[in-house]
Amino acid sequence: MKPKETLSNTPLTEDDGHNLFSYDTPLRADAFEKDDDLKIELIEKHFREIMHVLGMDLSDDSLKGTPHRVAKMYVKEVFSGLNPSKKPTTKLFDNKYNYDQMLVEKDITFYSHCEHHFVPIFGKAHVAYFSSGKVIGLSKINRIVQYFSKRPQVQERLTVQIAEELKKLLNTEDVAVVMDAKHMCVSSRGVGDTNSQTGTAYFSGKFNDQAVRSEFLNYVNSNASS
Repeated sequence: MKPKETLSNTPLTEDDGHNLFSYDTPLRADAFEKDDDLKIELIEKHFREIMHVLGMDLSDDSLKGTPHRVAKMYVKEVFSGLNPSKKPTTKLFDNKYNYDQMLVEKDITFYSHCEHHFVPIFGKAHVAYFSSGKVIGLSKINRIVQYFSKRPQVQERLTVQIAEELKKLLNTEDVAVVMDAKHMCVSSRGVGDTNSQTGTAYFSGKFNDQAVRSEFLNYVNSNASS
C-alpha cells in the first residue's frame, strides 16, 4: 500500500463519535500517583477476575501466571510510553555539513494498541525533516516513534504526536510523518478483513509544497517491501 495524504496539521475527527481536538493522550491528573509495582499488583488482580468471569481455570499450570504476566507486560512494555519518565532523551548536533536537503528515515517498525479494543496496531513509520541548524541522531527518531507507540492509541493521534515532538525538538516546521499500519480490531474481529491497511500522514512547513511532498512520498514508496 502506498502512503496516502490523509491528514494534515488540522483538527481531526474519527468515526463512531470519537472526536480528536488535541494530540495529547487522554490521561487523568493522577495518572502517575501509583508506582509501577502497585499498578502491576492492581492490574493483576483485575485481570484475574476477568479470566475468572470468562470461566478460565486459574489453577491450571498454563494459566495461573497469566494475570501477572499481562499486568507486567502492560506496565513495563506495551503501555510504557504513557509514563513521561520513559521518554527518550535526545541530543542534537550542529549541522556542520550545511546539509539543506530533506533527511528521511523510512520503514521504522512500530507496535501499538488500539485504544478502542486494546488489540495490536503494527506497521511502518516514515519520517522526514529539513534541518534548521541542528540534526538528531537517527536512532533517536526510531525511539521517539516507539515511545509514542507504546500507549493505547489511535493512528491519527500517533502520527501527529510524532510530528509535533520532532518539530519541537528540531525547532523546525519542516517535518513529515507517514504511517502505514494493520489494525487487529479490523482483521481479527468485526469485519475480519486481513488485507486492508490504514495510512495516515502529517505534512508541515516545506512539505506543504507539492513538489517536496512528492519527492518524499516517491522515496518512501521506492523499493517498498510488501
